Amino acid sequence: MNRLTLTALAVAAVAVTSCDNSNDIGASIINDEISIVTDDDFTIAGKCIRNEKVQSRTTMQLIGSIDATEYGSLYSDFVTQFMPAATIVTEGVVIDGLTLRMAIPKSTGYVGDTIVPMGLEVYELTDNLKYPIYSSFGDEVANYYNPDKPIASKVYNFNTAGLSDSIKALSYFEIPVDLPKSLAQRLFDIYIENKENYLIPEQFAKKFHGLYVKSNYGDGRVVKIGATMMSLKYHIDGKTDAGKDTVYNYVGDYYGVSPEIITNNNITYQMSKNLENRFNAGENLLVAPIGLDMEIKFPINNIRDSYLTGAGKLAVINSLSFSLPVEEIDNTYGINPPPYILMVRSDKKAEFFAKNQITDNLTSFLGTYNSTDKCYEFPDLRAYLTESIKNENPASEEEYTFTITPVTVNTETDSSSSYYYYYTTPTTTISSIVPYVETPVMVKILLDDAKISLSYSKQTVKI
Repeated sequence: MNRLTLTALAVAAVAVTSCDNSNDIGASIINDEISIVTDDDFTIAGKCIRNEKVQSRTTMQLIGSIDATEYGSLYSDFVTQFMPAATIVTEGVVIDGLTLRMAIPKSTGYVGDTIVPMGLEVYELTDNLKYPIYSSFGDEVANYYNPDKPIASKVYNFNTAGLSDSIKALSYFEIPVDLPKSLAQRLFDIYIENKENYLIPEQFAKKFHGLYVKSNYGDGRVVKIGATMMSLKYHIDGKTDAGKDTVYNYVGDYYGVSPEIITNNNITYQMSKNLENRFNAGENLLVAPIGLDMEIKFPINNIRDSYLTGAGKLAVINSLSFSLPVEEIDNTYGINPPPYILMVRSDKKAEFFAKNQITDNLTSFLGTYNSTDKCYEFPDLRAYLTESIKNENPASEEEYTFTITPVTVNTETDSSSSYYYYYTTPTTTISSIVPYVETPVMVKILLDDAKISLSYSKQTVKI
């Protein structure tokens, strides 16, 4: 093995015992040699595996279609329930309409052509959505709506040319779709009938099952909808300060897509011939939202043996890191590598997503893409090694077989105040890690160039 001693420190400690009688003076010198040792002579095995469907764990919707020579053909539409506001205004209200509003981040919200016109249709769901729900739900969606009764349609592009400066300045692009006034009145009447219908999402879903938004026209763009809501338009008749009759118009954003309700992207993907050939040739690829994952055999037993053989009795593990170099795949659609990947024990992958778990650095690890160095970095596997060393027996195959899959990382930011210094410090924490169900991504993993680096300090005592 390649062991490189980076630092060797000779520390001399002198212990002197004294008393009134100088003849009893004794001295001993203990020389401790502390070495920091690194070992990166490890290899990792793996293979590409198909990922045909993912469980929906995100509130983002994906709609549109592309056909990219380097990537393949992807189509997505979505179904969603809505979370109602707890209370709404009712006194003197006259309902005027309802608008479905879908907001798309301008900088990261699309893949493909911004100008090409595309169309969508909106249908009301005829039954409650099932749970759990998967990206393959498109095979069943025909049982949940009447294709002969669309309630709205829209042709849109992703271009702000000709729009006002205030709209151009927004960080998002919005697709507004006017829905029937009759639906607006019905949603209002559901609240009038029983206010508890709005307090319990499951009860509201029984009264209004939700919407199916279907891409029905155009090709060349897939957009990621970051926020979806329905705005209730209404007015209240009143009087001005001068006593004249007037009408006050209002818009209430009373219905939104939130983590508490069921929403799902129905995705169909046909891998390109180019990627299929590379997959068949044994290249290690990650392709999402659905497509290809990787399965690897992490060499924890070799790392364990290296440490136990070289460390001796007095040693401390400093770090264990893992980096995966990649090769970006050239394409004309701007399809990039996924920003995050999850390395999770294969036998625990389903449980990880089903239970909304966060990485524990024992059975699951988060890798972040470094676009400068073009690699994914897993900086902290130390606890995984420590736990393995505690066990008398080497790790089993289950304990070192991992699946690598693209994920979306959601965060929350809090501020904590200091009583003494009166400043606030924002703290960002991971709130959820969910399967990547966003715009298309792909990358080639250079597994042969992967680097695993073990560092530990050992002490040799010489008297």
